[in-house]
Amino acid sequence: MSDAIVVINAGSSSIKFALYPAALDQPAGCIFRGQIDGLGANPRFSAWDAEGNALAARPMPPQADHALAVGEALDWLEDHDAGYTVIAAGHRVVHGGDRFSQPVRVNDGVLNDLDKLSSLAPLHQPHNIAGIRAVTEHRPRLAQVACFDTEFHQSQPAIARALPLPAALTAGGLKRYGFHGLSYEYIALKLPEIVGDLAGGRVVVAHLGNGASMCAMLAGKSVASTMGFTALDGLMMGTRSGAIDPGVLLHLLEEHGMSPADLSRLLYQESGLLGVSGLSHDMRTLLASPDPRAGFAIDLFVYRIARELGSLAAALGGLDALVFTAGIGEHAAPVRAAVCHASAWLGIRVDRRANDMHERVISEPDSGVRVLVVPTDEEAMIARHTLRNLTPA
Repeated sequence: MSDAIVVINAGSSSIKFALYPAALDQPAGCIFRGQIDGLGANPRFSAWDAEGNALAARPMPPQADHALAVGEALDWLEDHDAGYTVIAAGHRVVHGGDRFSQPVRVNDGVLNDLDKLSSLAPLHQPHNIAGIRAVTEHRPRLAQVACFDTEFHQSQPAIARALPLPAALTAGGLKRYGFHGLSYEYIALKLPEIVGDLAGGRVVVAHLGNGASMCAMLAGKSVASTMGFTALDGLMMGTRSGAIDPGVLLHLLEEHGMSPADLSRLLYQESGLLGVSGLSHDMRTLLASPDPRAGFAIDLFVYRIARELGSLAAALGGLDALVFTAGIGEHAAPVRAAVCHASAWLGIRVDRRANDMHERVISEPDSGVRVLVVPTDEEAMIARHTLRNLTPA
């Protein structure tokens, strides 16, 4: 039997899991992937092998919660014997705050500290913690490691993380943290293999999915990012507003009588692509729709990306490469093309055929900026961190 790491990414209505070999000296290729989606409504269990072949697809009891779902995943991994023994679980945790600057073994004290950060990532943190507690319930002796989306951005200079607020407030931890760090760290790890020395230059990575952000990297380190104190800042997203004039929020509080709970629901769940289009948060649905509201929502999404790209290029003092990743970034060729067209002033020239074919490099040979599409793998990064946390230095 060989040792393996199970990676768990627990969301509000779904749990994704993946199994990786526990070997630092070989590429962390996934053995199995799976997910339980529809929690709270019509939960369904699915699993695939490394090549994407379906291994399981079945409904689960309607009452299935995070604890039952995690137990089902762990049981399936043990029953689907492939010669591996799970020795640890690695978890994606969105917010590490100032307390956690690197992956950490989970204990009661760590869990209590993570609970205190839930208000900073209300859509994610409570569910991440629920996943950890579910593993503890089903496999109390299994080592667990929390890996943080905020960690990668610790390299940003103080000026990039500062908020223009009174010092008495910022001293209490009010600053820009940045998110999607596990995705950016994976891209930074892979870029030298793809573009060689260019990876050490000025690179902007656009992580575009239902949650969306961008990161400016210099020599593979985070310099600036679009998300700030919470995962609500920056780009327009599937249901999140992204950056918005604080005066709008004051107006809604004072003139519309909205409560903080109302604002939270509006900004996190009712805005973004869904709110602007009035149709859907799913980019695939909007791209296929003839409704002009869908077209306007896409245009606004692209406009915000292009503006932030200019801002991040300014933070870098120029731009050598632009990388698209995550669901929209990897699969929505029209969105990539529109962003590149709007950013032609930076020297970007996209190859239409390469872009439509979703090739690795989608820029023209004479483009002043190399443009790439690189699939991300946050789970592989979590597996790597988990194993290193278990292995003595």
